[in-house]
Amino acid sequence: MKFILASKSPRRIEILEKANFKFKTIPSKIDESTISTSLDPKDYCMELAKLKSKDISKQYPDYTVIGADTIVFINQQILNKPLNSFEAKRMLNLLSGNTHKVLTGVSLQNQELNINLNFYDISEVTFYDISDSEIDNYISSYNPLDKAGSYGIQDGSALFIEKIYNLLTDKEGSINPYYPKFKTNQFNVTKDNDILILNLSDYGLVILKNSSQEQAIEIVRRRIDELGTNEPNIMKRGNNRILVELPGLDDPSRIKTLLGKTANLTFQFISSSKEETFGTKKMSFEDGTEEMVSKRIILSGDNLIDAKPVMDNESNQAVVSFSLDRVGAKKFGKATTTGVGKRLAIILDGKIISAPSVREPIIGGSGQITGGFDFQSATDLALLLRSGALPAPLEIVEERTVGPDLGQDSIEAGILSLIIGFTLVILFMFYKYRIFGLIANIALITNLIFLIGILTLFEATLTLPGIAGIILTVGMAVDANVLIYERIKEEIKSEKNKIIAFDRGYTKSKTTIIDANVTTFIAAMILFFMGSGPIKGFSVTLGVGIITSLISVYFISRTMTVMYLIKNKEKEKII
Repeated sequence: MKFILASKSPRRIEILEKANFKFKTIPSKIDESTISTSLDPKDYCMELAKLKSKDISKQYPDYTVIGADTIVFINQQILNKPLNSFEAKRMLNLLSGNTHKVLTGVSLQNQELNINLNFYDISEVTFYDISDSEIDNYISSYNPLDKAGSYGIQDGSALFIEKIYNLLTDKEGSINPYYPKFKTNQFNVTKDNDILILNLSDYGLVILKNSSQEQAIEIVRRRIDELGTNEPNIMKRGNNRILVELPGLDDPSRIKTLLGKTANLTFQFISSSKEETFGTKKMSFEDGTEEMVSKRIILSGDNLIDAKPVMDNESNQAVVSFSLDRVGAKKFGKATTTGVGKRLAIILDGKIISAPSVREPIIGGSGQITGGFDFQSATDLALLLRSGALPAPLEIVEERTVGPDLGQDSIEAGILSLIIGFTLVILFMFYKYRIFGLIANIALITNLIFLIGILTLFEATLTLPGIAGIILTVGMAVDANVLIYERIKEEIKSEKNKIIAFDRGYTKSKTTIIDANVTTFIAAMILFFMGSGPIKGFSVTLGVGIITSLISVYFISRTMTVMYLIKNKEKEKII
């Protein structure tokens, strides 16, 4: 059978040559402008292919003529070959950041053998956001005027295949920094003509598992910290397990629910045609009803910068208000501008939460997620979105609940040591400084009351590290009083006016006390931000204790001391 290709397209010529076809190339001369663009895109594309094949078949009735045409279709608009560079740039700007369809119609005609075969194919292509400079560079480097939609997939990209292959296999390159040590790449790379095939190597799988586990630990920590759980202990166990210890937990079921959700959030349009299956997939609401949803992801949770529960004034229901980063706001604005009237599905972990209609473009970078939430569920959803999506689903394989009796002995021992130490300090201060020791003891008791009150306000769980922080606070508070009283004794030797001597004692010791407490407070802050679990608990009690100690020394103790001095300034020996 003899063939003629009714086209001068280098891409179609290349396809037939690779298929080992023997053919002639005779371009048709039909006027494409005579065909109405109001036709259905499939009909329009097929009509062009038929006209091309019939045009040449009339001249060569004993040949099988192959007529073909390709169009680009986006937002109910057909994009043919651009007339000039200005129109090419307009088309590429329209395609930037969007998904469109590429339709190719094929018509085979042979008058002598009475062959009339027609068919078409549809592909879906997604463009990332491309800048004006990238578009200008493309138009100047390649010819967009002979291509539907102003672009060819082969253009430019094929030139980088060899470079990418060399980069991935370069043993000395920065992409494989561990090759000299482990003698392996992260990827096993093979090349088949212009196609690169990448598979993770054994070491690449180890790297992926470790990084995923570290990422999961960080996200779990964020979720638990936002819940306000006190002194969590989160540790890595092997290469596929995470140990989570939560003291003082009242509602473990809520924790399990939050940790068990991947929190993978996406925004995708619901298909406007129930019969359309290309580029769509079936997804369901939580009540079981199903919708055909476009596979193209408009936006993901990676672009969220904040999420919080609020009450909608109109519906009087809890909703989740979210805000996007600059890139997300741009994507969302473009998608909702072109998608006015469509339903936008909000999907969490493969389930449609809600699918509101887009009434107007959303260009402010913020929006609301509705879904019949109560305030608790809206709060949990906002927490999940703020903390980020897990790299892989978590499965709770073991759960243990430890009652307070197990650690009761240790807690009782810690409290007993606090009581004994506190009692000895009180006795020592009273013995050493008499009435002023009594004043210091009253300030010390007040300090403890303040400290425990603040920790109770924060709903802190009393653990052994926390008790240790309280004991250290007692010691530092007493140390401050000892420094002051010893300094006062020195001042009384050279100053007859006892009130002035006491004032100088407080003033001159202030620098030393402040320096010591600030230094300790800085250490506590470092422990809080860099430590975890019990270390954080210790740093919290220590930091709060330093603040309450300074207040008790310079406000309570000093005030009582001044009151005593005013009444007893005539006494020969005060301290």
